[in-house]
Amino acid sequence: MLITEMSSRFNNLEKMSVKAILEGINSEDATVPQAVAKSLPQIEQLVTATVERMKKGGRLFYIGAGTSGRLGILDASECPPTFGVGFDLVIGLIAGGDTAIRKAVEFAEDDQEQAAKDLDAYHINENDVVIGIAASGTTPYVIAGVQQMRARGIVTGCITCNVNSPLAAAVEFPVEVPVGAEFLTGSTRMKAGTAQKLVLNMISTTVMIQLGRVKGNKMVDMQLSNHKLIDRGIRMVMSELAVDQEKAKQLIAKYGSVRAAIESKMHEQ
Repeated sequence: MLITEMSSRFNNLEKMSVKAILEGINSEDATVPQAVAKSLPQIEQLVTATVERMKKGGRLFYIGAGTSGRLGILDASECPPTFGVGFDLVIGLIAGGDTAIRKAVEFAEDDQEQAAKDLDAYHINENDVVIGIAASGTTPYVIAGVQQMRARGIVTGCITCNVNSPLAAAVEFPVEVPVGAEFLTGSTRMKAGTAQKLVLNMISTTVMIQLGRVKGNKMVDMQLSNHKLIDRGIRMVMSELAVDQEKAKQLIAKYGSVRAAIESKMHEQ
C-alpha cells in the first residue's frame, strides 16, 4: 500500500470534539518539517540542476493534478510579484487546464498524452526544467509528462510523498518526502500538500536568490503593486542608503523599483 493511502492513526473522527480534532491535525502537521529536512540533499540536487539550466535562459515548469497542480500554479504565480521576473519564467500547469484550478476535471489526471501537449504549447526546449508534483507518485498525467520530456533531454525532477514511486523512477532528480498517514485517511491536501508547499517554497526562493533576484535579505525586485509594498520598498531604500523617508519615497517614485533606486543612488555616491 502507498504511504499516502495508509490508514490514519486516529479513528472515529466524527465522535471527536472540535478541540480533539484540531489537536490531532496539529500533531500530525508538526511532523512535516522533519520529513522535509530528511529530503534536503535531494532538494539541493534538483535546485542546483535547475539553476544551471535557468542561467542559460531556461524556464521552470511545474506539472501536476488536483491539489499538487494547484500548489505548483500558486508557487509559479507568486514569483513575478515577489522577484520581479516575467510570468513566463516559472510556469505552473494543471491536468484539465485552468478550469481545474477551481473545479475538479474528471479523469484529467489519467490522460497520459496531455502533459506533453500542455508543455509543447510553451515551445519547451532543452534549457528548461520540468518538475512533476504528485503526492502519490502515481499520477499518469505527471509521469507520462516527465518521461516524455526526459526523453527529449530536458532536466526533470519531482516532488512526491511516497518512496520508490513510478514518478520518482521516471525523473533524474526525485524529491521524496514521506510524511506518513494523513489525519483524514488519504486526504493528501493535508500533510502531503503542506510538504509539497514547503519544498516548492525552497525551490523557487533558492533559485531566485541564485539568479540574483535578492539583495542582502530583501526582495529588491518585488513589484510595487500596492501601498503596503510601496511602504516596504521605501523602508528598504531607507535602510540600504541611510536616507530619510521622504528621500526614499522620492527615489522610489523616480526609479520605479527598489533595486533601481538603490543602484542609481549608489552610483551617484
